[in-house]
Amino acid sequence: MPVDQSMSVNNSGSVNKSSRVDKSGFTKQSQSAEQSGSVAQSRHLDSQVYFYSLSRKFVDESEVPEEARQIMYYSLAIGHHLGVVDCLDAVLQCSGKNYLDWICGLPLDSEAYRKMYGFLVFGEITIYAEHINMLACAFDAISAESQSETSQRLTKGFIEALTAIYHEPSMYMMIRSGK
Repeated sequence: MPVDQSMSVNNSGSVNKSSRVDKSGFTKQSQSAEQSGSVAQSRHLDSQVYFYSLSRKFVDESEVPEEARQIMYYSLAIGHHLGVVDCLDAVLQCSGKNYLDWICGLPLDSEAYRKMYGFLVFGEITIYAEHINMLACAFDAISAESQSETSQRLTKGFIEALTAIYHEPSMYMMIRSGK
């Protein structure tokens, strides 16, 4: 389900925005994850989580002096991204608590859990083409019966976004917190 939220990220990291579950809402695995560390203290649990996917790129030529344009075009040709602005669109959204519940469906000692847990630590993670097989296989292995309706929606949407990255390896996904 598309979300009415978009942003762009330039290569300097600047962001431009435009605009079995128990009574507590957590699975038993999620409760053990909360008790095992700093998850309960993560400020990102109280925020919205946005899954942004690259929608287009363009060269911000206003930032490139005339004498450097040829170097910039050469850099683009060999894979460097000098002066390229990435436009990202939100493709999924959930609360921080829903995010935690969702990722706790993964084995807690798995590489996929560690990657996705990074959001709760840093408030942002980036998923590139080299991550998609590991993540898609891990989330696909979660039994739908063990997931809440929200987690099922997130799994489906996430795997769809990963599939898009598979078909276009220059794409990537960024998961960030927001209000």
